[in-house]
Amino acid sequence: MALSGVKNDRGELRILENLDELRTDLADYIAELSEAAVKERGVFAIALSGGSLIGLMGKLCEAPYNKTVDWAKWYIFWADERVVAKNHSDSNYKLAKDGILSKVPIVPSHVHSINDSVSAEEAADEYMFVIRQLVKTRMVSVSDISDCPKFDLILLGMGPDGHIASLFPNHAVLDETEEWVTFITDSPKPPPERITFTLPVINSASNVAIVVTGESKAEAVHLAIDNVEPNCPSLPARLVQPTKGKLVWFLDKPAASKLDDLQFSE
Repeated sequence: MALSGVKNDRGELRILENLDELRTDLADYIAELSEAAVKERGVFAIALSGGSLIGLMGKLCEAPYNKTVDWAKWYIFWADERVVAKNHSDSNYKLAKDGILSKVPIVPSHVHSINDSVSAEEAADEYMFVIRQLVKTRMVSVSDISDCPKFDLILLGMGPDGHIASLFPNHAVLDETEEWVTFITDSPKPPPERITFTLPVINSASNVAIVVTGESKAEAVHLAIDNVEPNCPSLPARLVQPTKGKLVWFLDKPAASKLDDLQFSE
């Protein structure tokens, strides 16, 4: 049974009893958004991240979702990617391909991964160009309050340090407002070279989901969601505040264990 509640301006919280329930709730959520976007626009533009997120999306490959989701209408992007070969174990593309994309009938030309044969800076520029072309044809919507792309859904994990995508605490790219996609060469966790969506793009999405599991991330969840003292560290995850979209947190009980008291309704 999911517990759900709204936490001030930090979005909707869904706290699940265990990982199996979280996987089911997440699959239902993604399938519903896919159906709504396809009905409204004819396509579903989704951006993925790496880490444990892909494994938690795994139920989409099973019945009923593998048959009921209109996979041919999906356009797939990455909110961040490591600048490594596509067959490298650190590649978010490889993770998604092995975990999901190879198991459902996605159209290969709808899968937009980065160019892994150039520098991080060039990869970011090229990826932004690809997205611009798809915004022009409205495969990806455009924000009505900025020129940013408006993805139907951006899926994010969160690290114990509160990073989302490849936006790390106290990093200069947190202040990037001009570019849609930027790059880093000094990631505090390996591999060092990465491309990442910027905060304006993340916050322009119609829907953003942050999926967090495990007790090791409980403190970061508390700092990202609860009302905390001004002198507390400001985490990148706290800066996710969709301008006109909806933010949903999917948490298991250990990840939610340090949240301040909440009144939940079942």
